[in-house]
Amino acid sequence: MKIATWNVNSVRSRQQHLLDWLKTNPVDILCLQETKVVDQDFPKTPFENLGYHVYISGQKSYNGVAIFSREPLQEISIGFAPILGEALTQNFDEQKRVISGVINDIRIINLYVPNGSEIGSEKYLYKLAWLKLLKQYLTQLKQSNYPEFCVCGDFNIAPEDRDIHDPKGKDSHIMASPLERETLQDILSLGLEDAFRKFTQEKGHFSWWDYRTGGFQRDRGWRIDHHYLTPQLYKQAVNCTIDREPRTWEKPSDHTPVIVELNLKNR
Repeated sequence: MKIATWNVNSVRSRQQHLLDWLKTNPVDILCLQETKVVDQDFPKTPFENLGYHVYISGQKSYNGVAIFSREPLQEISIGFAPILGEALTQNFDEQKRVISGVINDIRIINLYVPNGSEIGSEKYLYKLAWLKLLKQYLTQLKQSNYPEFCVCGDFNIAPEDRDIHDPKGKDSHIMASPLERETLQDILSLGLEDAFRKFTQEKGHFSWWDYRTGGFQRDRGWRIDHHYLTPQLYKQAVNCTIDREPRTWEKPSDHTPVIVELNLKNR
């Protein structure tokens, strides 16, 4: 099974890129972030014509997540509230950032983690609170009928210095501050492992490059898009790669796909 994650930075702007990529990379599951479109305007038909079932949770101009799947998904869940209850989640589901579903007894959890804007800002505090809620959400799912899962998406956090082209000054930089990293590691302490680092240890591998600084042309990138796997799935992971090619296309997303491959034959 191949599962890809890709922050497309507007599904309508990147529709042809998505179609072209899927024709040459017919993954089983594709998780999208920053779709930036309300559900009724999501361009489902072209992807359904490629053989995908399309599951969406969107909002106008911002955020938005979707899952494309070759096979129908079960137990589709949108937001934190179906798992944690509205009393606990309060207004965190107003921003469309979480969608999940089950296939082959595996729960696919697609996330668009808040960016945080700048350290100490209101948005930064929101990001930290959102991440703490995510840990509660995943803790509950570990106790469900489907305790094996792939948590993927745009995490807006580079876990280590080797995930940044130049880590100098990282302590005062959003997406690499100590508190963000500590909060992410606290989530991973639930038993989740970074699929990419199972196969690639060296630095210099990135999934996002800033438009504003000519980041891609200078390869000044960050690795902030991840697949985290529960122990059994981590053992069954046989590859995890970053596909840089779509970032070379005309008017690309600032992110590029990350693909994990699982060998499920011995399940």
